[in-house]
Amino acid sequence: MSKTRVSIYTCETCGHDEPKWLGRCPACGEWNTFKAIQVDRSQRKSKLEPNPNAPVLLSSVDATPPERHPTGIVELDRVLGGGLAPGTTVLLGGEPGIGKSTLLLQVAAALPGVGLYVSGEELTSQIKTRADRLKLAQDSLEVLNETDLDALMNILAHHVPAYLVVDSIQTLVSSDAGSIPGTLNQLKITSHRLAAWGKEHRVPVFFIAHVTKEGAIAGPKVIEHLVDTVLYFDHNSSDIRILRATKNRMGAIDEVGLFRMEATGLEPITDPSGLFLVHRKAHPPLGSAVAAVYEGSRILLVEIQALVVPSKGAGGRVYSDRVEAARVSRIAAVLERHAGLKLSDQDIYVNVAGGLRINDTGAELAVALAVASALIGKALPLNFAIFGEITLAGEIRDVTHLHRRIKTSVDSGLTNWLTSGDGNIPDTLPGKGLTTSLIRDAVNLALRRE
Repeated sequence: MSKTRVSIYTCETCGHDEPKWLGRCPACGEWNTFKAIQVDRSQRKSKLEPNPNAPVLLSSVDATPPERHPTGIVELDRVLGGGLAPGTTVLLGGEPGIGKSTLLLQVAAALPGVGLYVSGEELTSQIKTRADRLKLAQDSLEVLNETDLDALMNILAHHVPAYLVVDSIQTLVSSDAGSIPGTLNQLKITSHRLAAWGKEHRVPVFFIAHVTKEGAIAGPKVIEHLVDTVLYFDHNSSDIRILRATKNRMGAIDEVGLFRMEATGLEPITDPSGLFLVHRKAHPPLGSAVAAVYEGSRILLVEIQALVVPSKGAGGRVYSDRVEAARVSRIAAVLERHAGLKLSDQDIYVNVAGGLRINDTGAELAVALAVASALIGKALPLNFAIFGEITLAGEIRDVTHLHRRIKTSVDSGLTNWLTSGDGNIPDTLPGKGLTTSLIRDAVNLALRRE
């Protein structure tokens, strides 16, 4: 082994380094995840050099919020919290072919100034073909085919663009971490150097990242800790694309951006209130309920679908992807205990039409009534919106933004609604409402049980 090289051991799960092999990672707790890699000995030496930074009193720090620059795409600005701040680092992940490169190419063409789009996956001619197809402005965008990090950093040292897009971070190779792209150490070094460069020069940096089969961003978690914002691109079975933030130092993480994939690129959906509804003229099928959910700053109407069938095993199971399975299990337990519906020997399937993932607790009452409808064999009324949170005691709690939920429902043709309350409905609320404070009474009212 060369005297200038030394072996260290890196955890394949979290990227933690150790000088010798360990059976269990002290950082993440995983077993048998350390892998030997070789780095330059010079990187392992600690050098005491003068630090230009010095501690300052917190009271003397300028807390003026940085100026934000719109990206030119309304739905992306919504998720980012109002636009891009100088030096912001954004990590965008998603399945292959979902539209990550298309979205950031549209962003790069819309941002002010001359930016740099670095691709390690496509030729510049391919990027040009896509830009022509999308009819994007191309006079303010430079493109570069490069996978060598050192070569890229040399270019950036002499030429500072207004913004930088890296497609993708897994294709870059640093000589300090070997010659194989996509390894844990490669990802740590490349993302750290580019993020530090962006902070130093106050240039926004976008990273496109691959995802694993489980849907998580490939590579060590240290990348997600390093950047300011982590975005995930998801989709349903149609042409709808859903953009969510799982981390955002510059804003909230509960906003959702919605796009439709068209021949001319990703088109923002600015009014998605009824986008996920299935419009019917007759009564809805068994196990179908409409929920008015609060996502970020918008009210969305979604159809909750439930199917209940006898279990073939010793006990019932819950199959739910778009609504957390543990939440569905809790709702089923409350229905059995407080509404007299025997569900412990049933398999419960729950889905959300349109593929939207629901986190709002205000959708719990709609899930409960969809499951009850599927079990009892009675359909809910037509044009009927439901919103309420369920407690373990079988009570229905109030939801936030009640007036907005009711107004959005009525404006979309759902003139009847059910929520929590003591039965007294203010005259100021539109539509025809029903209120109750107990899940047992809600099931009886909605399904017309005696």
